[in-house]
Amino acid sequence: MKFICETSSLSTACQNVQRAVSAKSSIPGAEGIFIKAVNNELTLTGYDLEIGINTTIYAKVEEAGSIVLNAKVLCEILRRIPNQTITIESDERNFAVLRSGDIKYEIMGISADEFPELPSVQGGFNIEMDRKVLNDMVKQTIFAVAVTDQKVVYTGIKFEIGNGEIKLIAVDGFRMAIRTEKIDYNGEEITFIVPAKTMAEIMKLSLEENEEDESIINIGIGKRHIIFEVNGYSVISRLLEGEFLNYKATIPVSVATTVEVDTKSIIDSIERTSLIITDRTKSLINCVFDTDFIRISSITSIGTANDKVPADVEGNRVEIGFNNRYLLDALKACNTDRVKIQLNGSISPILILPTEGEEFIFLVLPVRLKKND
Repeated sequence: MKFICETSSLSTACQNVQRAVSAKSSIPGAEGIFIKAVNNELTLTGYDLEIGINTTIYAKVEEAGSIVLNAKVLCEILRRIPNQTITIESDERNFAVLRSGDIKYEIMGISADEFPELPSVQGGFNIEMDRKVLNDMVKQTIFAVAVTDQKVVYTGIKFEIGNGEIKLIAVDGFRMAIRTEKIDYNGEEITFIVPAKTMAEIMKLSLEENEEDESIINIGIGKRHIIFEVNGYSVISRLLEGEFLNYKATIPVSVATTVEVDTKSIIDSIERTSLIITDRTKSLINCVFDTDFIRISSITSIGTANDKVPADVEGNRVEIGFNNRYLLDALKACNTDRVKIQLNGSISPILILPTEGEEFIFLVLPVRLKKND
């Protein structure tokens, strides 16, 4: 194998593909990037048996072939080469030579046969949507995904697609995020759960902007795997299997208090009040919703903090406690200037919604205040 290509193009592609490479694996090939050179195209693939990322870039291929090179070493070399082009060649012993100007590296590669085979996604459902819209939807739900959970399904985001609508749902036992958008899809209703790690990679690739990039993301859904085509990259991932929470049953039906407040004002107030809360002084924030204001306070071993935010409050006065981070995460995920907060007493979950419609619904469980024990 022998090819010549732009150093920057190869470096960018390798950095992105590397995110799907296993840091430590019993399969040697899984720790490397699979490189295939043919017909003036270079295909690069990383696959850790859970998520795979591949892409194709232009290269002047003088001799077709393939090899697996250690991802970390290759990416570091490419990052530090100042020259515009690089030549990479390898022999039948998988001995690779990298040349760029006066710079030369000799590295031992791995046979392409040692690289794990990527799963194929065929015969399922295909949808397409605006990648920026999907990116926003993921951003507004991924914060509520469980980091570690005995039920693996809660470490992913559930997709529900049907009736011209796409819905993303994430839960972690303390909060829930639901995000809904209209979509040009009128086929059979489908549901599946994608690992949060996969969606985080989709977000990163969606954010990369080039003039040639498509604004559309294509999604192919199979029985056990899913493939996303975004910005010239293919991301293949396994789907999570298991019973997901009946989230509709967790949304409170009755509302005793409805509040409308400026989003930035309440975020700033909670952040000010949280300044005396540290990992060592774990404490909650106390919120009082009353007539035309929200009083926010906290008490820790460091001291006390009090603040007040103007708000439109209708219904019963409510005093309720929250984990400050959970409440902040939900409010920061809101993409509206004002939000509506619905409460039903001091021990029921609260809902955070837009002032109009239900584009997003964030549910946060309260922390019981001592006086209510």
